[in-house]
Amino acid sequence: MEITLTQDSLQQDIDALRANLTGDMFSDMDIKDEIHNLEMKLKGVKPMDSHFDCVGCGS
Repeated sequence: MEITLTQDSLQQDIDALRANLTGDMFSDMDIKDEIHNLEMKLKGVKPMDSHFDCVGCGS
């Protein structure tokens, strides 16, 4: 049950960030980066070369 709450919380954070997107690529860059990081955590995704940690997201 704890995992589901974490997944729900991550999805809520992603949805909240998406609501703040303006459509301007440059001003949305940081928000999109944060959405990407949260989606990777949500899906349990690591970079293809998994023996190295992802510098950008800490996975």
